[in-house]
Amino acid sequence: MDDLLLTLTVPAVVVASGVYAVCDCRRRRRKPPPPYTRRASRLAAREAVLLAEAVVDKAYAALGRLYADPAAPHPAGGTLTGSGASDSSQDRGPSRPAPARRP
Repeated sequence: MDDLLLTLTVPAVVVASGVYAVCDCRRRRRKPPPPYTRRASRLAAREAVLLAEAVVDKAYAALGRLYADPAAPHPAGGTLTGSGASDSSQDRGPSRPAPARRP
């Protein structure tokens, strides 16, 4: 009896998910979402870019010395600390790109 119930649950789940998908599709067609204005879209994009820049700046401040050119001279007292390099800048300007590496 347990095998029969288990066998019947799979088609029941498939049919139920199909009915749900059809009902959800009809509901979305009848009631479209509110318009998303261009201004709101630009503001959201600008906020996302600012957040991404902040994340990249923090990561570069913490790990920037790992990407430094190995041939360049290092400062005498510069050691990497847990919160970032001692010579890292705390400004909000654009990040400095990492030097290109050749294979």
